[in-house]
Order: sequence, then C-alpha cells, then structure tokens
Amino acid sequence: MRKGLIQVYTGNGKGKTTAALGLAIRAAGAGLRVLIVQFIKQKKCSEHAALERFPDCITVRQCGKGLLRGKPSAADVRAARKGMEEARQSVFSGEYDVVILDEANVAAHYGLIPVRDLLDLIKSRPAGVELVFTGRYADEKVLEAADLVTEMKEIKHYMRQGVPARRGIEK
Repeated sequence: MRKGLIQVYTGNGKGKTTAALGLAIRAAGAGLRVLIVQFIKQKKCSEHAALERFPDCITVRQCGKGLLRGKPSAADVRAARKGMEEARQSVFSGEYDVVILDEANVAAHYGLIPVRDLLDLIKSRPAGVELVFTGRYADEKVLEAADLVTEMKEIKHYMRQGVPARRGIEK
C-alpha cells in the first residue's frame, strides 16, 4: 500500500464490525497483514472461527470485559487501555498494514480510552498503515480526522419484533 487512510464505521445501525471484517478479509486476500483489536467484546463469535482460517494474515486480539452495563468498572478501563497500548505498539511495529480498532468509538465515548489517544494514533501512524475505527458514538474530532466515514443508520431491525441474535448472522 502506498498510503494508509483513516476509515470510520459508526451509527446506530447494524453492520459496523461486519464492514470492517469484510475489509480485513479483502486485505488478507491481497496479501496484507491485518490486526483487529476488539474493545469491549470478550466472547468468541462465529467471525473468530472464520478469521482463524487466515492465521498468516489476520490477527485478532480482544481487550474487553464484555458489554457495558452502566458505568465502566476499573477492570473495563484497565483492559481497554492495555488494548490501546497494544494497538499503538502494533501500528508502529511494521508487522501490520491494516489495524482495525473495533468498538474503539464506544470505548472512547464511555471513557475507557481517551479520544486523544485515537487522535494521536491517527496523527502519528506510519504512512503505510490503514486505520479503521468502528462503533457507535464516534467523536466529532475522529470524524474530522477520517478520510472515509460511513454511518450505519437503522431503518428497520427484526430484533424489534423479538428475533434474538442468531448464530452465524449476529453472533
């Protein structure tokens, strides 16, 4: 890659992580090395089984304690900040062409990581590293710094009719 850009997938609709994972698979198909750092998420889902099929191209690291319910705990904050530091080191390691910070927008919104850490990473990253941020509540400054912003907007969702998360589709 000649120049890495900044991508943000945000909004209340479904598909932010899915879009980023699709990008990861496309990058792996082109021979690029991808790191996915998942903030907040703790459980292994079907996408992890799929991504394990790309061991030479895609690495997934989870640094969360699970879904947030109310005010984040000290353990939530520690896990997220450790994950942010690991992401930062990885961006500068030369090992990865694409780094996806999944749910980083949510982590910043709830104070698990400072927004300035995301902005510092954007400003200081090596020129060839593509950065992708997912999650609701993207900070305005992150949106301004991005080269591409996609907002997922919920129009209708079957969850509202009582359909639970389904294996292979939502989990």
